[in-house]
Amino acid sequence: MLEYDFKRPQLEDKEIISHYFKHHTSRSCERTFVNVFLWARFYGVTYAIIENTLVFKSENEDGFAFAYPAGEAADVKKALDVLCQYSEERGVPFRLYNVTPDNFEQIEAWYPDRFQVEYNEDLADYVYESEKLCTLAGKKLHGKRNHINKFKSLYEGRWNYETMSDDNLEECFQMALKWRNLNGCNDDPEKNSEMCVTLNSLRLFKELELTGGILRVDGQIVAFTIGEPICSDTFVVHIEKAFPDVQGAYTMINQQFVEHECMDYKYVNREEDTGDEGLRKAKRSYRPVFMVEKGVVKEKQS
Repeated sequence: MLEYDFKRPQLEDKEIISHYFKHHTSRSCERTFVNVFLWARFYGVTYAIIENTLVFKSENEDGFAFAYPAGEAADVKKALDVLCQYSEERGVPFRLYNVTPDNFEQIEAWYPDRFQVEYNEDLADYVYESEKLCTLAGKKLHGKRNHINKFKSLYEGRWNYETMSDDNLEECFQMALKWRNLNGCNDDPEKNSEMCVTLNSLRLFKELELTGGILRVDGQIVAFTIGEPICSDTFVVHIEKAFPDVQGAYTMINQQFVEHECMDYKYVNREEDTGDEGLRKAKRSYRPVFMVEKGVVKEKQS
């Protein structure tokens, strides 16, 4: 039986995991060390290097599945053969997750008519042009410009933007704790896990080499955003928090963060909506230029 030493990603694994992601890029928000490291314990994620590819395994009571391997094409083919055998030996149906259309096209070329893919709209990433998020130009984004103008009018002379740094990290942490209490995170497992990720990203901000921005009104932090580059032309926003009683804070931190931190990148990936209707409406209202579709691959039933 095939055996591999799958282990949960730790901070000391950043270099090797980032190496594979850097050399085998994708615009999918999952393809960063930060994402897999911060979410690993919530999704039972472990990793191993197999056939010189980076392979993640997600495990629960129903079995396990693998993320599409990161590596050179020839090595990925070898890894997929190994993973099929690994699954078969354990009596678990072979499954791949986070498979993009490009990935599936490659799978089809290697294994004609053997596999099927099912894309999940809830998991598709929203990708925008940085220039559009910064300027909010055009008729379709007129409402967003109104929100910005309203914010500037309401808080004229009272607001400012800052890049996240050692000088304001502790304040961000305190703001996040307050946000958690206001939003009932302790009573909602999903919200609570997201908040754990937010707090850990602040705790390990320097070690994870993240980029952040904050919005102040009357000297107090009312919103912050955290993200990182995902490939040469795309920046991914992992976390965004704002106090809802500060009118326009979400719209303002979005625009200001892109203007100050993302203009070296053509695109901004603002991740998925997870099927939340409110989030879906908000993300669509910014007019994404394209979506990064992701699906689950299974063997066809003969």
